[in-house]
Amino acid sequence: MLDRTIGIDGVLLLRLTGHPDVRGSLTELYRRSWIPRGKAFVQSNLSVSRPNVLRGVHFHRRQADYWCLLSGTAFVGLYDLRAGSPTERSAAELRIGADEHRYGLYIPPGVAHGLHAETETTLLYLVDEYFTGEDEFGIAWDDPELGISWPTSDPILSERDRANPSLREALVRPPSYVG
Repeated sequence: MLDRTIGIDGVLLLRLTGHPDVRGSLTELYRRSWIPRGKAFVQSNLSVSRPNVLRGVHFHRRQADYWCLLSGTAFVGLYDLRAGSPTERSAAELRIGADEHRYGLYIPPGVAHGLHAETETTLLYLVDEYFTGEDEFGIAWDDPELGISWPTSDPILSERDRANPSLREALVRPPSYVG
């Protein structure tokens, strides 16, 4: 099930297997046993992005995310903020597309994440904490200290993401590593 390691401890890229037949196909998107160290997911969200939208970079101190790209192609940037993590201050990049293979991407608490929509995308994501806004933090997407080579220099950003602080400011109180 694990497709490949991403280079950040606890981040999982899972290959989802489709079962096509004459009617279409069936793909199992999530199974609790795939993420044995994680908590149960309690909320599901659907995010649709136009081409060149960049969402992030966001992080949570308590919440984990599980992403499944349903349509389109996206570039994902990740950065480990967790103090004491074996991959603390490591960055990772990957490109995922819904056309060829489907993937599930598990992002543990304390790992910052951003998504750049290279085409129109539909992202289904599960979270293991209900949204209240209290566990929502951000980092400037273009902070060079992140070391993420985004495929754009002029993305479409929300007002919130445009105002995100630098990595240095976000690390004033870094999330703790839970291994």
